[in-house]
Amino acid sequence: MSEGAVPEATAPAGSPTTQPYAAQPAGRHTAGVGPAGSDDAPVAAGAHVDWESLRVRAVELMERAYAPYSHFRVGVAGLVGDGRVVAGCNVENAAYGVTLCAECGMVSELHATGGGLLTAVYCVGGDGQALMPCGRCRQLLWENGGPDCLLMTPEGVLPMSAVLPQAFGPDNLRRAEG
Repeated sequence: MSEGAVPEATAPAGSPTTQPYAAQPAGRHTAGVGPAGSDDAPVAAGAHVDWESLRVRAVELMERAYAPYSHFRVGVAGLVGDGRVVAGCNVENAAYGVTLCAECGMVSELHATGGGLLTAVYCVGGDGQALMPCGRCRQLLWENGGPDCLLMTPEGVLPMSAVLPQAFGPDNLRRAEG
């Protein structure tokens, strides 16, 4: 897929859903997102998410994971509002508390390559099948994708508003500031 191209397929055969889902345009974290018609133009509402391409990229990254302690390799790929695909893998450490989940790497790539808003995410385990992100990573996805970001789960595609109901986010901090 060329840089800035919008994926145009539905969920992979045999996946929990074959219904196409709309990617939402970037609404925050938009540094580097250009005007419509540019290479950085937001993904148009109604565009289809190519779930199979996201799964394949997530599997590629899962195979590169550094997991010498748990042997539990994870990869993740996400579609950004401007059409980019960002990805990550887990990186373990002998000091377990500093282990990085795959979603941390993906979010780091998101911001290192211009920011934007995640619109669709596919996380896989060592078997290449959809894996539900841990609680910490669900919070990362909420912060960088919002309530409308779509997540492929073992039960099918769900918006983050269903995966992390009543989530804590930037709006909570703004309300606290008064």
